[in-house]
Amino acid sequence: MLNIIRAVVSLIVSAEMLITGIIGGAKFTRIEMPEVETGTYGSYVDPFIGTGGIPWTCGMLSPAATVPFGAVRLGADTSFIGGAYIVKTNTSGYYYEHAHIKGFSHSRLSGTGAEDYNHFRVIPHSDDNKPAIMPYSHKNETASVGYYAVYLPTVSCLAEMTAGVHTGVHRYTFYGDGDAKLYIDLNSGAGKTTTRGGYAKYDEESGFIIGGSELHGAFSDRYDGLPAYFAAAANKPIKECKITDGAVDINFGDLGGESVELKVGISYVSEENAMLNLKAETDGLDFDTVRKNAADEWEKNLSVIKIEGSDEIKTNFYTALYHTMIMPTNFTDVNGEYLGFDKKAHIAEGYTYRTDMSIWDTCRTTHPLYTLIAQDIQTDCLRSLVDMADKGGDSGLPRWPMGAGYAGSMIGDNASIVVAESYVKGITDFDAEKAYEYMKYTSENPVNKAGRGYVEEYNKYGYIPQDIEGVNKSVSRTIEYAWEDGAIATLATALGKTDEAKIYADKSMYYKNLFDPETKYFRARNSDGSFVWNFSPYITTFYDAVMIKKFADCYCEGSARQWRWNALHDIEGMIELFGDDEYFVSELDDFMRDASISRAAIDPGGGFWVGNQHDIHTPYLFANAGRPDLTQKWVRWTLKNRFSTDINGLDGNDDGGTLSAWYVFSAMGFYPLAGTDKYWIGSPNVDKAEINLSNGNALKITANNQSEKNVYVSSVTLNGEKLDGVYVTHEQLMAGGELVFEMSSTSAK
Repeated sequence: MLNIIRAVVSLIVSAEMLITGIIGGAKFTRIEMPEVETGTYGSYVDPFIGTGGIPWTCGMLSPAATVPFGAVRLGADTSFIGGAYIVKTNTSGYYYEHAHIKGFSHSRLSGTGAEDYNHFRVIPHSDDNKPAIMPYSHKNETASVGYYAVYLPTVSCLAEMTAGVHTGVHRYTFYGDGDAKLYIDLNSGAGKTTTRGGYAKYDEESGFIIGGSELHGAFSDRYDGLPAYFAAAANKPIKECKITDGAVDINFGDLGGESVELKVGISYVSEENAMLNLKAETDGLDFDTVRKNAADEWEKNLSVIKIEGSDEIKTNFYTALYHTMIMPTNFTDVNGEYLGFDKKAHIAEGYTYRTDMSIWDTCRTTHPLYTLIAQDIQTDCLRSLVDMADKGGDSGLPRWPMGAGYAGSMIGDNASIVVAESYVKGITDFDAEKAYEYMKYTSENPVNKAGRGYVEEYNKYGYIPQDIEGVNKSVSRTIEYAWEDGAIATLATALGKTDEAKIYADKSMYYKNLFDPETKYFRARNSDGSFVWNFSPYITTFYDAVMIKKFADCYCEGSARQWRWNALHDIEGMIELFGDDEYFVSELDDFMRDASISRAAIDPGGGFWVGNQHDIHTPYLFANAGRPDLTQKWVRWTLKNRFSTDINGLDGNDDGGTLSAWYVFSAMGFYPLAGTDKYWIGSPNVDKAEINLSNGNALKITANNQSEKNVYVSSVTLNGEKLDGVYVTHEQLMAGGELVFEMSSTSAK
């Protein structure tokens, strides 16, 4: 039955991809696309990586034009045939396998599994009625840092996009006869997102168009909608501006082949702020200047890490680094105002308020990357998280803040991991005491939209019983809550709260209560202490739970095998549960070997899957059991086999840069143990790297004799001192200097 289910899903996906490929315009004639300068490091970024592949396991990324951590991500929204789809394809709004474009919207999430945003879609046309969809060819499409362009043959138009922090700048060149028109869909949204109340006003004297709408997407609908506002202006006189219910149709007349530029400012506070953003970021600037500014900003951010290696590795590395800097979103207008979780305007004093944090994912890799190279961004995130809890009502720190509210996605309260780790790494310019109180509150109270669910049961039994009414994901929740209680203990210790640290350190051991000594797996238990009878470590929640829910619904997004390695706060204690290091290594090696044959497979299976977060760290666990050689082997295998320069170049959803940050860290030879100040020592695939650290120091990394065969580390030194342990600390790295790996083809156990 499982194979039948998987086969049916595979056929559906394959059919849709085949149909879109056939319709995709193989007959299109290639035209000469514009070439733009990107800078040394920006030239290695390919925004199309991760935009295609199998829908369920694709990167969910978009080639939209944006600047680092900007609020605007302006690019194409693609469509399957008439706008519907059989299976959810790419939640960012763009899917490489699609053959049609609906238009160009200004906002989107990056790499996530949720459809939201896609505000204010602009559609070029020249007829009385705007086209529902426009076929296009990848032959006539290009993208680079801060730039996207595509030729639309049915409307004889070259569409180009660039962006500022809060502004999108369009340039349309119409080559056909007739009037040049731009239609703005005020009620656009991603996928099945609904947008309500779209309105606009046109001031004929000034030429400005202003308006707004309220978004109700997969996440924003959970907190009763996200208001958004825009202000737009063109560089050509408007012949006619028709405003209808939810749309604006602008007619520029016959431009005789000249292009028209449309500048659009976005705000989530007010029309006035949208206008302020527009003027502050684009007044006196044409399209090419804004595009160059965007490319320069990317060059400054990407050059914080300079690597040497093959062109393929540079493309993977700098594209990954680029993807780690798309979210979190700058939600602060140029006057300092932002829309808080209470749906009121506030001033961000001394920092930039940021949102759109996929924290269940990003706490593991992306936020640790910021602690090294972008502590200003990390500090903004910490201060924003506390502010969200302040204004979010009786809820606590959010685990997935999107826009102006709690998305409530995933499980646990992973903001605790981010806060504790940041503090012990010396990032303290936020209200740590208040954050700590929110962390404790979430641990003791059922505030599921922010953090935990079934807290009373967890605290009563020392685990979440599977037989309690309404309970799901009991095993995964218990393991996550224990990890997060460990983070509370870590912060309590750092704040000098010794007694409370002991309480939460004890609670962090609750994960052991679900370990079955007979099967050596974490298994669901009933309230009477008995293990639930139905158990198979190979059944996953991806497809199998469709028919065998009772076997899989105690785990979150995975199998028992994928949740077997997750006590990140107590790795040595977790290994002891297996009996001895040798057995642990044997089981972990079997798990790694059982990874799917291909990258981004339609069914990732129940073995190692770096594309999902709960087992993303597992290659590094071998080192804790005395086998760093296997860590080195499997890290390099993952770098080579699970990342590529193809459109399906990631092994799963990027989730706000999470997979991309995994690549950045691992390529340089170390990887963060989330919630701590430690980094595992791995196996770099770059020849050299130089990191401009946030404190002004520089860390140089050299991998002598590194090659595809020389994946093993025979020795590693930091500033001449040999590192013999499993880890290097944040303090050691931030001091700067030189980290030197001596690489070999021979394993040194």
